[in-house]
Amino acid sequence: MKRIIALVLALVLVFALVGCGDKGPQIVHVTLDAADSEAILAAAGIQLPPVEEAAGANTTLRWLSWYDSFHNYDEDEIVNTGFFTFSEKYGGDVEWIECDYFERLNDLATLILSEDPPDFTPTGTNATATYPMSCMKGQYQAVDPYIDYDDPLWQGMKETADYFVLGGQHYNIVIDLAVANVIPYNTRVIAEWGFDDPAELYYNDEWTWDVFYEMCEDFSDGDENRYALDGYAYAGALVESTGQQMLQLDENGIFYSNLDSPEIERAENLIYDIAKNDLKYHEGTSMWALRNNATFGAGMKEGDCLFYPIGISFFTDTVEEISAIWGDVAAGELMFAPMPRDPQGDGNYYICCAIDAYAIVKGAANPEGVALLASCDRFKVIDPTVIDIDAKQLRETYLWNDDMMAMREECYNIAVANPRIDLTGDLPSNLNDVIGRLGNDIIRSVEPATWAQIKESNREAFEYYIAELNADIAEFNETGEAVTG
Repeated sequence: MKRIIALVLALVLVFALVGCGDKGPQIVHVTLDAADSEAILAAAGIQLPPVEEAAGANTTLRWLSWYDSFHNYDEDEIVNTGFFTFSEKYGGDVEWIECDYFERLNDLATLILSEDPPDFTPTGTNATATYPMSCMKGQYQAVDPYIDYDDPLWQGMKETADYFVLGGQHYNIVIDLAVANVIPYNTRVIAEWGFDDPAELYYNDEWTWDVFYEMCEDFSDGDENRYALDGYAYAGALVESTGQQMLQLDENGIFYSNLDSPEIERAENLIYDIAKNDLKYHEGTSMWALRNNATFGAGMKEGDCLFYPIGISFFTDTVEEISAIWGDVAAGELMFAPMPRDPQGDGNYYICCAIDAYAIVKGAANPEGVALLASCDRFKVIDPTVIDIDAKQLRETYLWNDDMMAMREECYNIAVANPRIDLTGDLPSNLNDVIGRLGNDIIRSVEPATWAQIKESNREAFEYYIAELNADIAEFNETGEAVTG
């Protein structure tokens, strides 16, 4: 679909080549107005419904969340949001019902029981997941009566939405994908140590675990309080870089154990070497400790930490705050790359996806309105002429340079080329506990066991609780009645 849009856009975008000289040809773009933008997308079969036919127009939606996703934009930003289209074109609005993050599901249950449910909530993966347990507990409803993933507007989202299916129905409105974790570094520190730049290694297809590990080993010195790795994400991100996960979902929606994956075994052996050879930050025997009272990115500017795998959004605070932690942004010290790839793998780089998504609450008064808002959001995601406010902010407000912008796009393309979703977060607590042990017992132990030991000590419980979850899903699919697990 993006290729079709690009071809149509090429026919209507006006540009001029001005001069050649020493500077070469220069392109002057003429942007299109909203009507032209809609015409381009319509030529690719992508349209929003006419106002007079749009179900959910002229209504107010109720949004339960720990943050307000709709009313915190500057005047020049709001026009580029789906909410602006929803409000200005369709006469809609959103009422924010504020809740505490940790109490959000309890608050939702209370509202549902009091017969006063909101219309929708955010949903995601890992810590913000609402699938599958919250869906099976009767807190959410299927979105298929309102969202057609086969419509051109939603092309490219169905593969990810298929992760969130019960009884043949989708339970998340997936608007867009995002990059979960990248590997940031300070270019000055990399140069001072004589290391090759990870971004250049990536572009040359030489950014592998072997190169990464050698850097970590050369850099680390516990006597100097200098450790290559810090943070909470690096172990999981290394496993994700294989394209495999311990808990997998098959094409029939059945969860299964992937503990015997050779790719995961290689990743866990690498993690074991990192732990055993003291290459990650700790404070004595406190293996969960993070530097500077858990300040994310601490040690990067000073050269006490080499790599701090984390999400890209952590590089979008004020320039002063980012420069104080990661390095001088204006001087180009902050840079990032994808996680390195397995040199024995399939040759691909993998980045786990986060999702931008809504979930429709069970008993919502206005599910059609949620679908209309989501469609407006999706339209803005793919609109070829809308000013990319995120990109503009990154350049002008956060001082990202061309290398960072190019790598941002590269990481996004990696993520969406082979979507991988973290399926944890809304699982039965006993299953989540086992997954926690599998993921953390090497890297967070004073005397780490091997992957072979850890997986065998957890295998029976892992497979038992997966079977219980599959039984609950089968019962829900058959009866449609809420489960209590």
